Amino acid sequence: MFFEMVATLVSGFAGAGVVLLLNKISGGRLPKWAMPVGAGLAMISTTIANEYAWYDRTQATLPEGMVVIHTVEKQTFYRPWTYVKPFTERFIALDEPSVRTHDARPSMRMVDTYFLGRWSAPEKMVMLADCDAGKRAPLIDGVSFDADGEISGVDWFAPEEGDPLLTAICKLEVS
Repeated sequence: MFFEMVATLVSGFAGAGVVLLLNKISGGRLPKWAMPVGAGLAMISTTIANEYAWYDRTQATLPEGMVVIHTVEKQTFYRPWTYVKPFTERFIALDEPSVRTHDARPSMRMVDTYFLGRWSAPEKMVMLADCDAGKRAPLIDGVSFDADGEISGVDWFAPEEGDPLLTAICKLEVS
């Protein structure tokens, strides 16, 4: 975030410099308000570019084995350009190598899930999935496992058909 702020300030100075250069070339014919407008437009353009580049930059830094399974795009009235092309505000990634099962219950899976957002800290959650029953639940305090792979203390959630998180977990290859 600090580097984005620095980039925005630098682009403001660059925008003002371009207007200053154009003013010199035109013999001083540009109005006095052109320089702050040029700086402002450059800063707004940089901010917009950073908004759109965040997802690709973040996805590129994910470790090997981490797969994006769901993205959330956003459109807002105070960003009218997002109606032309929405930007990715947050996404969910699975750590595929972290999938775990019990030999007696191969349809029950446990996997590390990461929730990453543009303006929020990354959150890691271990997710349980019952692929046969089509249910999932976060692994929280109070959940216990017995020797047969039975899980107790779980508050299962049955999502709608085609839930990207449950679908991705159940498609994972278990070794």
